[in-house]
Amino acid sequence: MTSTSPHPERLPRDRSISRPDALTIVLVHPRIPQNTGNVARLCAATGSRLHLIQPLFTIDDRKLRRAGLDYWHLLDVRVFPDWTAWQTEHQLPLQNGRAWFVEVGGQTYYGDAAFQAGDCLIFGDEGKGLPQEILRQYPNQTLHLPQQGVRSLNLSNAVAVVCYEALRQLNWRGSPSIT
Repeated sequence: MTSTSPHPERLPRDRSISRPDALTIVLVHPRIPQNTGNVARLCAATGSRLHLIQPLFTIDDRKLRRAGLDYWHLLDVRVFPDWTAWQTEHQLPLQNGRAWFVEVGGQTYYGDAAFQAGDCLIFGDEGKGLPQEILRQYPNQTLHLPQQGVRSLNLSNAVAVVCYEALRQLNWRGSPSIT
């Protein structure tokens, strides 16, 4: 199955820096371009893949600039028309790695998860989180981040925390900073 992109010319994959054992960050119905831009930058910095599940905001030049998405050329990014298309292509449970669903009521503390190369880290939209029908399918694969006094963390912050914990466990050291 081939995924679609609203503007494939703006999402080139030929210069991607993702690794074969890379994590995949999945954003289900992201609504705020700036959060997606921050996650895109994180994926470029860590060599992670980025999968976006529609519906999502309209990707246009103005929003791309405001969101800081000048990193698209470094990404292995795919846009899927819906969750079913992503799930069908990835045949959960995944053959190379697993899927972790990060949500405020998740069953497992994110630091207690045993991440593996190739894992998918799946996050819901900024207002509603992951759909309950998805969470019900994978109750033993849900993670939560500790918090108090707020409804939830910013999406891009939550993605960064979980991504870097997974990379820490995988002993990923990256490469020297680019100056």
